[in-house]
Amino acid sequence: MDGDATYARIERAIRYIEDHRLRQPRLEEVAAGVGMSPFHLQRLFTAWAGVSPKLFLRYVTLDHAREALMDARSVLDAALDVGLSGPGRLHDLCVTLEAATPGEIGAGGRGLEIRHGRHDGAFGRFLVAMTERGVCSIAFEREGEDPLAALAAAWPHARLVEDAARTWRCAGEALARGGGAGASPIRLWARGTNFQIKVWEALLRVPPGRLVGYGDIARAIGRPGAARAVGRAVGANPIAVLIPCHRAIRASGRFETGYRWGSARKRALIAWEAGRRHASAPDAAA
Repeated sequence: MDGDATYARIERAIRYIEDHRLRQPRLEEVAAGVGMSPFHLQRLFTAWAGVSPKLFLRYVTLDHAREALMDARSVLDAALDVGLSGPGRLHDLCVTLEAATPGEIGAGGRGLEIRHGRHDGAFGRFLVAMTERGVCSIAFEREGEDPLAALAAAWPHARLVEDAARTWRCAGEALARGGGAGASPIRLWARGTNFQIKVWEALLRVPPGRLVGYGDIARAIGRPGAARAVGRAVGANPIAVLIPCHRAIRASGRFETGYRWGSARKRALIAWEAGRRHASAPDAAA
């Protein structure tokens, strides 16, 4: 089974859990709901997530989200100790973020060449777009949406060139592995306001497997009380996963809405990272 098909089944299972969360369905019920045997669902989750379905499903619950938020302040306090500028880290992958200038944004990409490619990964099919300055867009494919058309609308005067081999080398392989290791740093070049850039820089400081609230980010960037504006900036993130907006959630611990690539995918990203954090812990259960 290829990666895209595997993720599609994982997402169906997560959606089933979302729809029936009040009664906390058992593995057997979830398996039946997605048309699989419990044995095959167990094997699928374990191979994909690195942990058992029972543990994985715990990571997509409200209780886990609330527990994770309790650690949010200490996570961002540690980030403030080293500053929000400079490279961030995604697993052992170094990521740097540069903002497009107002003039570059105003020109709509005139004189700019953007290379793009579509790839399959751990969380579904996605489009990578990049310039000589760095990756400018990573967008998951969703039914009824064309990420390439959205890219053309964002940069109407740019020259778009299909170059999947290059986008794979630059960022596609790392994203296909769920943000895994890369030999070289990845440069990001994003269009956004000064406020949005500060929010995205803060997100680069949130380690995999951890969650932060919008209010905690607002405090970290010196804008306490701007939690709603932070939420809008998180939603405007043009570079999925590498700027980990999936790690930001509401203070209530709920994350059913607000993620531009779907709540099921957000839950999958959160649980996948939490599972790997658990599996790498010295006292992790066998």
